[in-house]
Amino acid sequence: MKAAEITRHFASCALFLALTSCGGDNNITPDPKPVPPTDKVVVEVPAVSAVGSTEVTLSSGYTADGVAITRKGFCYSTSSGPTLSDKVAACKEDDFKATLTGLKADTEYYARAYVMSSENKTYYSTEKTFRTNAASGLDDYTAPSYPDDYRSMADWSKRNQWNLANVHDPTVCLAEDGYYYMYQTDASFGNAHAGHGHFHGRRSRDLINWEYLGGTMPSLPGWVMPKLNEIRKAMGLPDSGAKEADFGYWAPCVRKVRNGLYRMYYSIVVPGYIDAKKTSWGERAFIGLMETSNPADNGSWVDKGYVITNASDKQLNFYVNPTAWESCYFRWNAIDPSYIITPEGEHWLIYGSWHSGLVAVQLDAGTGKVKAELKNPWGNVSDIAAYGKRIYTRLSTSRWQASEGPEIIYRDGWYYLFIAYDGLDVPYSTRVVRSRKVDGPYEDMYGTEVSEAGGDAYPILTHPYKFMKGNGWVGISHCAVFDDGKDNWYYSSQARFPNDAGGVAPNAVMLGHVRRIVWTSDGWPLVLPERYGAVPQVAIKESDIVGKWEHIDLSYKYAEQRTAVEMELAADHTISSGPWKGGKWSYSEDSQILTANGVTLYLYRETDWEASPRTHTIVYAGLGNHKTYWGKKIVFCWNQPKSANPPV
Repeated sequence: MKAAEITRHFASCALFLALTSCGGDNNITPDPKPVPPTDKVVVEVPAVSAVGSTEVTLSSGYTADGVAITRKGFCYSTSSGPTLSDKVAACKEDDFKATLTGLKADTEYYARAYVMSSENKTYYSTEKTFRTNAASGLDDYTAPSYPDDYRSMADWSKRNQWNLANVHDPTVCLAEDGYYYMYQTDASFGNAHAGHGHFHGRRSRDLINWEYLGGTMPSLPGWVMPKLNEIRKAMGLPDSGAKEADFGYWAPCVRKVRNGLYRMYYSIVVPGYIDAKKTSWGERAFIGLMETSNPADNGSWVDKGYVITNASDKQLNFYVNPTAWESCYFRWNAIDPSYIITPEGEHWLIYGSWHSGLVAVQLDAGTGKVKAELKNPWGNVSDIAAYGKRIYTRLSTSRWQASEGPEIIYRDGWYYLFIAYDGLDVPYSTRVVRSRKVDGPYEDMYGTEVSEAGGDAYPILTHPYKFMKGNGWVGISHCAVFDDGKDNWYYSSQARFPNDAGGVAPNAVMLGHVRRIVWTSDGWPLVLPERYGAVPQVAIKESDIVGKWEHIDLSYKYAEQRTAVEMELAADHTISSGPWKGGKWSYSEDSQILTANGVTLYLYRETDWEASPRTHTIVYAGLGNHKTYWGKKIVFCWNQPKSANPPV
């Protein structure tokens, strides 16, 4: 099909629909004296199908006894008696069918089929009227416009423009005032946040537009150095010489306890080594607690002090080669807290990073502190039992296992534990396991017990990836998982530019991503491949499935982006190209589930962030063959005057 054969006007980008045989044609010279149908040439009244708000499909036929027909198509208008002087959709030689696009919603149209003879005579059918559907909500959709590359506004003085710029290790909580509040690790491009407090926050009503609020903690809490030196003294060590500027402020977790009470668990990482000679393992970390009654007031957070610290089962034998990662001194690493209140009213803290795995410890509901008595954070395994019970380990034979950033939620009788895998610069990915009990044992979707035996958890929820346009993203993990109170769940994390994208190193530009979660029929979460953009969830019809898709096999590849390939779903329910070529597909409009090549794919309308300009599309996520699959419908976008030819 030639672009010049198509006349379409789009006010905004629309999903490309493969026209079966026809396109627009405004190059026909109208016959000044159209002839009425004769016994020799009879044109059938158009049949109307696939009526939408901006498009409709027409089909027709004709008989021509002894008359050579050279052209055929449809003319249409909002006035009765359309001719070739009005809008026209011409058909190819082998079919008499056309999809009219760019129509006005909820509008009555008049259409006639026509044929033209070799003598340039035009024969029309009887007129057919039809009315388009009311606007679906997609017609007026405006995609989010904030930039992914925010370096031009990275300065602190422009923080009101940041939106989701400079997000690292986010935590998100829906508050009683209707806002979602997001807090994070201290990190920003060029350290723009430095000197402006810690655990910075922002808020949003729609998960798209975020208002920057600034720091919640003005300086290092007063309890940290006394607690550190108390522990060091008990270990027979001198006071620490750590400087306040060198402490790390990492990975908070915020939850609403009840109306009027919100808790933030946070990580404080002590710089340096246990001993001054630097021949031992690195110093410890602390998890502390703040509370507020009003998260809208960043200055209202009140520090409640120490909660827990690193625990070792190696007594005081801390002289371990700092590069001997597999035998590090600490059994539990007190960072990356996640907090949950069970349906029975129990309060639990899940924490840990790399060292031996992730730990669950019960809290006192009233104070938010550890319920059991915490003795010295060293001894044998039984001596440090109060510091928690292991609920996840990736590798039970090593203490250096590249898993961290736990996030725990409860849904429909299951506790879901989300886990960050691998280094946070490029290879970061997300896995999930679940259990009927908050303290385990946990299993992945294939029945692998991971609380003690350990193992790589499946399914994979996020992974470095790239669609066919744009640079894609890496470093996508350490997530917040939250809902809107109506069982609509979301996944938020940092994401980073890939190597040398835009001339920057991958760690330099960190953008907050928010994505929808869909749930499989057997209760496993899937994260959608495109970021949330508040696209109206207009029902997806089977006709919307036909066409070209970008398909990603999200199989694990360390530090490699999984890239999209084109795959086409044909109208005859076969897969005509791409990795599943030769397979078949079917679709349930009731459930919005696409089955392709035997794999169940869950569909949603989402923003196409790689399109230019951004618009809406259809995406899928699914599981099959021990793999996770992502995909999106290919969108052709243009913003040109009516006379210009769109790409096809």
